[in-house]
Amino acid sequence: MANDFTKQETVMFDEVLEGFDDMLVIAKAVEKYTPTTPQEMERSSDRIWRPNPYIAVSYNGFDQSANFGDITQLAVPVGLGYHKSVPGKMSSKDMRDPSQLTRYGKAAKQKLSSDVNTAIFQTVCLQGSIFSKRTAAATGFDDVSQLDALMTEIGVDTAERRAFYSARDYNNMAGNLASRALYPNSKPVNAYEKAYVGEVSGIETYKNDQTYRLAAAVPGAGVTINGANQYYTPVGHTTDASGNTTNVDNRYQNLNVTVGAGGALKAGDAFTLPLVDSVHMISKQDTGQLKTFRIVSIVSGGGTAGANVIQITPPIISAQGATKAELEYQNVSATPANGATLTFLNTTTAAVNPFFIKPAVEIIPGSFAVDPQDGWAVMRATTDFGVGITYTRQGNINDLTLKYRWDIDFGTAVLNTEMAGVQMFGQA
Repeated sequence: MANDFTKQETVMFDEVLEGFDDMLVIAKAVEKYTPTTPQEMERSSDRIWRPNPYIAVSYNGFDQSANFGDITQLAVPVGLGYHKSVPGKMSSKDMRDPSQLTRYGKAAKQKLSSDVNTAIFQTVCLQGSIFSKRTAAATGFDDVSQLDALMTEIGVDTAERRAFYSARDYNNMAGNLASRALYPNSKPVNAYEKAYVGEVSGIETYKNDQTYRLAAAVPGAGVTINGANQYYTPVGHTTDASGNTTNVDNRYQNLNVTVGAGGALKAGDAFTLPLVDSVHMISKQDTGQLKTFRIVSIVSGGGTAGANVIQITPPIISAQGATKAELEYQNVSATPANGATLTFLNTTTAAVNPFFIKPAVEIIPGSFAVDPQDGWAVMRATTDFGVGITYTRQGNINDLTLKYRWDIDFGTAVLNTEMAGVQMFGQA
């Protein structure tokens, strides 16, 4: 029969499935959302809208007759943009040693789990809007505690905070602890013996084998705001002439800027704007700290000298328009002035270390249909974490070879870019 497998293949597949979750170090630190049915995802083109938490606004006094207004529910689109496959081929000579397939299955497990971790890692690295600029090398507590301060002062939940550091940055932190290893305390000893840091300032830290390096920003002769009143008004949805509604992604804003001679902007660059401070998400209290923004993409102008439109996150919600939605979701103290100069924070090429709270980042397991009746043998299973793995093989009678592949399907998203960010060391 087309779906028959040898006992050794079945054991091999079970071993791949069993160890897969253990390797999902980053994936297990984020939220997982499972769509209701594969049919639902097919009909929505593998795209689903996930709701963001509401933020309320309060007013003074008993008479609130002028303050009643519609609530604005924000949602974020999450697409199943990743399909990863590990294919292979064996000759009839190779198949004399069945252990080859087992060994390759283990390699497939390692690579696919790395693909999942890398996808989440890079998504946060490029879209987390909180930017922690450190001028020196990593030392430990002061570095992580700054992340705590950056999140706490804008009202990010204190629970389930995570930070992932490159091996060199993490070991520098461990080295700071290890210097105290003579003291009778397990934490310095673990740092000395295992280069382990653990929880610092309420944030669980991890050493990560993924490394994403962000090149230094190149502002050239300077980048300035091109146009006054470039603030953003959150909108839950838009309605066309026929009355059909479409959700709006409120994580981003297009910003008009002028790039000076020699400038070359790119996705990932981080910057601040003069007199544009961050505010607490709930109380709207000015933190006295400049709000950090990230460039998500270059919309027009190529990022080089002249007029440009860049897409940034988060949007500049200054409440200048005083709508209810702006008052609810205000995130900055003021609108940037026309001609204001962007100050870039990633001044030196270095590793990017992402941090976030668990509810802010999400992974969505995907699905796809492979029917054994079409002539191939198929094994499918779902790990405890919820990621589906499919093993498919098919023989070729022409040359007596065997083709096989392991496949996974998933999507990732930063639901709230203001609850995630990055830290970079050695920035001038």
